[in-house]
Amino acid sequence: MTDSDFAARTVLVTGATTGIGHETARQLAERGATVLVHGRTAGEAQAATDRIAACARVDPARLCACAADFARLEEVEHLAQRILREHPHLDVLVNNAAMAAPERHTITADGNEIAFQVNFLAHYLLTNLLAPALTSDPGGRVVNVSSSLHRTASIQWSDPHRARRYSRLAAYAQSQLALTVFAADPRVAAVSVHPGICETGLLHLYGIRGASAAEGAAHVVRLCDPASEIVNGAYYDRDRRVEPAPAAMEDRNVKRLNKLADLLVGQTA
Repeated sequence: MTDSDFAARTVLVTGATTGIGHETARQLAERGATVLVHGRTAGEAQAATDRIAACARVDPARLCACAADFARLEEVEHLAQRILREHPHLDVLVNNAAMAAPERHTITADGNEIAFQVNFLAHYLLTNLLAPALTSDPGGRVVNVSSSLHRTASIQWSDPHRARRYSRLAAYAQSQLALTVFAADPRVAAVSVHPGICETGLLHLYGIRGASAAEGAAHVVRLCDPASEIVNGAYYDRDRRVEPAPAAMEDRNVKRLNKLADLLVGQTA
């Protein structure tokens, strides 16, 4: 059983090996989309793809495993190059991959605080590199999977890596605020969504029980649907459009974040 709105669409889902990302990829595949299933390693991506392919309603020929460790920006670049080569027409990019910031302050080989890089900078770089493939056709879009915790955050402009004062919760929240601000970038048609508090590897950050990953994924899939009209920069709490944190609504923050991110990922403005 396929969905005619999805049958001709190609969607890349980052962090699709577990949790909401995996359920999002599965639900999109069941609706007939061609799904690029991203994982940190080739083995993890292939195993996730095989699990989705085993579903009765999925055409395995419409699945493609792809890998990149977002803690290494060089691998993000290689992933983008492969997608541009093999899938030059990309309808939707779901920026979902995320990690909880570790207990100890951790810097990647690229020199960035690890949660800020994995949760935001890698997606910023990937989105910009995939711009030639991201279609301008009606329904083409980027969906950033954010968190309600972005409301508790501030971006430490002079110390984004939080070298002076590190808290794992503050580091995670900062990465989610950055992702939410990035949705308002005028260069792309994008929205951000808090899919609800779900039973995933990030649940311990909230300290309460959550809904199923499938329920959270359904809110992401709805925003991937070309029948769902979007307003650039809009923020959704599950299925409701609501105002994000005030910091995510300021034009100067979008410009300031782009300048910072370009610097940290080594892109020229």
